[in-house]
Amino acid sequence: MKILIVFAHPEPTSFNGALKDVAVHTLQQLGHDVVVSDLYRMGWNASLGPGDFEGERADPKYLDLSREQEHAFATGSHSVDVKAEQAKVAAADLVLFHFPIWWFSMPAILKGWVDRVFSRGFAYSAGRKYDSGHFKGKRAMLCITTGTGSTTYEPNGVDGDLHHVLWPIHNGILAYAGFATLPPFAAWMPARVSAEERRAYLAAYAERLKVLDRIEPLYFHPRGDYDDTQRLKPDVVARSGVQWNPRAAQSFEQSARRFAERATEQDTPFHT
Repeated sequence: MKILIVFAHPEPTSFNGALKDVAVHTLQQLGHDVVVSDLYRMGWNASLGPGDFEGERADPKYLDLSREQEHAFATGSHSVDVKAEQAKVAAADLVLFHFPIWWFSMPAILKGWVDRVFSRGFAYSAGRKYDSGHFKGKRAMLCITTGTGSTTYEPNGVDGDLHHVLWPIHNGILAYAGFATLPPFAAWMPARVSAEERRAYLAAYAERLKVLDRIEPLYFHPRGDYDDTQRLKPDVVARSGVQWNPRAAQSFEQSARRFAERATEQDTPFHT
């Protein structure tokens, strides 16, 4: 299997970096072909703008980013750095994203990688989103570190349920582009736990990587479950653990109790 690791932490010797190193070693030992994009070491430019487009623009007078991305992909005129990363994604069967949670999301450098690399035409296009997305058949998973403990990311925690916090990434980026998205691996506040607990995190992550092919992806509703207004049809009960469907007489509480807990249970053994 060909695997791309996108690593977004400014300190190579951080615990996040240690998790990345475990991933590289474990996956290579299993016989996989592993490529790493270390965004800070690469000096990745996070700003999507006119520099992404070389050669003749679709409209030299007005910068419509979606139009220019689609034009650049069709004509092979993306900047060299974007084309290089797109080639890595195109070749990969699995993409692992390693990053710390900053402000309830990914670091800006990684968001900028997504903005530039997951361009219109390459990662999505009209009628090619979610279960018909360009990356259908590929898998993706997040490996994250946090500054606070797991209890803060529980449904009654101050930071909110982790499954909900990561929904913009899981649904809005990965599932949107067609990835089958695996439950995340989280190492909770590694800077504040014992050396023994950090070793346990690393060992647990190695074990997780050995069984990737047996992990059930997170659930996202297929396009057929939505009506012309892109809302769940009245007879469809929401199963994602984040959505709920009032038109199916389903409350948020019912959805969360039945499906959010299931999403969390898939991942719990790997957090301890």
